Amino acid sequence: MNYNASIKSFTNEQEVVTLMKEMGCDPTGIAIMAPKTLFRVIYFESIPTKAANLLKQTFLAKGAEVAVTRGTADLSVTHTPVLICATLKQYRQALGQLRQQPWGLPELAKNVEKVLENDCAQSVRHFRVRGKEWTIQPGKTLIMGILNLTPDSFSDGGNHNDIDSAVRKTMSMIEEGADIIDIGAESTRPYGSVKISASEEKERLLPILEKILTISSVPVSVDTYKSEVAESALELGAHMVNDIWGLQQDPEMALLAAKYNVPVVVMHNRTSNETKRDIMIELIDYFNRSIEIGLNSGIAFEQFILDPGIGFGKNTAQNIEVLGRLSELNALGCPILVGASRKRFIGEILDLPVSERAEGTGAAIVQSILSGASIVRVHDVKMLKRMATMADAIKNWRQYSRG
Repeated sequence: MNYNASIKSFTNEQEVVTLMKEMGCDPTGIAIMAPKTLFRVIYFESIPTKAANLLKQTFLAKGAEVAVTRGTADLSVTHTPVLICATLKQYRQALGQLRQQPWGLPELAKNVEKVLENDCAQSVRHFRVRGKEWTIQPGKTLIMGILNLTPDSFSDGGNHNDIDSAVRKTMSMIEEGADIIDIGAESTRPYGSVKISASEEKERLLPILEKILTISSVPVSVDTYKSEVAESALELGAHMVNDIWGLQQDPEMALLAAKYNVPVVVMHNRTSNETKRDIMIELIDYFNRSIEIGLNSGIAFEQFILDPGIGFGKNTAQNIEVLGRLSELNALGCPILVGASRKRFIGEILDLPVSERAEGTGAAIVQSILSGASIVRVHDVKMLKRMATMADAIKNWRQYSRG
């Protein structure tokens, strides 16, 4: 007899409950069994060994597993990485106990609980800024169309830096399906860009931005890391700030975003691709700092959007590792934006010039969507809108198949 065995994969508890209801399982049995079907592995970079030993004992007693550095048990090391391997049911049982323990374990338990909650949920954000409304939600990736007003952009420098051509490009992208327009007046490409003053950036940006704001039916984001430029743009009516230094370079940027109550994209960036840390741990640490800066300045948590900074301070191997592990950022509970369009790492992998990187961009974008990206920043709006729509349908097949 062929039993037609298959392996099921679930992203959250509701998916398990739905299947068990379709199977005709008893409601009491569903409540008991559903948390046992979801397995999660959580990694901590460094925990004091006393706390790690107690944590390990607690999880082992629930039937879970915890990996630590050799030397943790006899306290011959002071700190250890920790890898917890458990079902949702085991986490819930263990966390209840950890909340009663010493050595910082109640705070750790709170952190684990938040990570699990974020990982199993899907970020939904609704924004209303100066007459424009847009929503980030599961099943519909937003397309952010790129409008470069720079003479030296790696992809399309000089093509749209007068009002007429910028308007034509904007209208074209909106007609092709752009949900957001992102305008930048300084090239920030990691290789060979030339820094300009805030006054020169405003001179390039503001006249075109003013016109774009009058004709755009979608929200307009301003790509700048200078608060002086951002404030002028927001005074004109821009709807979002896109900061490639994640609020960590200009101390006024967070205060400005809070003052105007706009969403802010915080991007991971660094001056070198050399690091001894796990790259995703470095990104998470960086984003936690950005979020803390923003919260302390008055930005609501719901206003943060995270960008892993593909191509910025990362070599090709690091870029594809970030894209391959992008889902790890879901633990932070914020929408994710990915900008991989036509970038150098695609050219290095495919050995192709900028003008021939559309397919490589598409592959990177689809992978990003399947891993949790809610917004993709692109040059080729029409093509990537179609690819995103297909990726959304595949990723959300349960909802799609049920209408």
